[in-house]
Amino acid sequence: MTTVLISGASIAGPALAFWLRRHGFDVTVVEKSHTLRGGGYPIDIRGTALGVVDRMGLLPRLREAHVDTRRITFLDSDGDVITSMGADTLTRSDSDDLEIRRGDLAEVLYDTVCDDVEFLFDNSIVAMNDHDGGVDVTFHSGLKRTYDHVIGADGLHSRVRALTFGPEERFHHYLGYCFAGFTLPNRLGLVREGLMWNEPGRSAVLYGVGESESVHGFLSFARAEAPFGAFRDPEAQRDLVESVFAGAGWEVPDLLKAMREADDLFFDTVSQIHLPRWSSGRVALVGDAAYAPSFLTGQGSSLALVGAYVLAGRLATAAGHTEAFETYERETRPFVEANQALVTEGDAQLFPATAEALAARNEALRELTALPADAGRPEHSAMTLPEFDVRS
Repeated sequence: MTTVLISGASIAGPALAFWLRRHGFDVTVVEKSHTLRGGGYPIDIRGTALGVVDRMGLLPRLREAHVDTRRITFLDSDGDVITSMGADTLTRSDSDDLEIRRGDLAEVLYDTVCDDVEFLFDNSIVAMNDHDGGVDVTFHSGLKRTYDHVIGADGLHSRVRALTFGPEERFHHYLGYCFAGFTLPNRLGLVREGLMWNEPGRSAVLYGVGESESVHGFLSFARAEAPFGAFRDPEAQRDLVESVFAGAGWEVPDLLKAMREADDLFFDTVSQIHLPRWSSGRVALVGDAAYAPSFLTGQGSSLALVGAYVLAGRLATAAGHTEAFETYERETRPFVEANQALVTEGDAQLFPATAEALAARNEALRELTALPADAGRPEHSAMTLPEFDVRS
């Protein structure tokens, strides 16, 4: 039985494990966190990716977990209302689109594979030796094993990518913004709605998911250069955010206090990964590790689900791994690039960096009362899924 090691147990990793097991592979997933990370900010599943979760048999369960955000209210620097609108008007969502908390999706995917896949939590890959007979892997724990293939599904700051292709800075395309997300008490009683406060170059969001005692808080800001030194330093992340939002009004002081105390802080940049190729030898990448589109596109999880499906299918049907990896990339790259092209550097229309841009955005929001008839994003459905025979 062909053995595959997957690095990362968020979205792309468990989705790939699901399809590889259906094709008869022996799969191990290694995850640096000590357990599955629950909760988390809402993500979207749209277009082609809906076909993937349908083929997985997960669509009914995911529809039950649909967040169903109904209203977004925009506030000025004093906290006064600029305008309020239905969430679909703002996001240009189709009626079939799903919005799910990232942790809920990760939990559903994990539940589908945990009985058939080996998970190594609180561990990570520290070295790899790719050769004709397989990939020799050394783990942080000291464990050493050899696998037929290694797949990096370990996100924007992928360790597998760094070991295979070199430092992240070569492929990291920064789009000019940073953000911090965390949960805090639902003091304002938000239910299926969001509040967005803006000043030029900085924004604060409170996002109520369902009827919950907690809400998701987000602090985002424009910054000229990516803070590479803070990516693995939570204290440096908190210090950076506090310095940017010093003196801000509305609920921001309470958000900063909650961020300082939060045990679920997620800090990152608004960035994309652009790689000339997604594989080398017996090692390949999937999801954000290979082609992060940035959260501004709303397509990160969808691209991960589609990529996992195609990669597993090609590994199962191609004459060898070289052909499999090449076909996976050839079929998927146009879809990826079309969705990455939805945003460009500085193109965060909801988070304007200048006073002029903010005034223009506010005026446009006041006039936005309904969606155009052709408002859907064709890029979301720009790929037809190949068909693969899998075990029942």
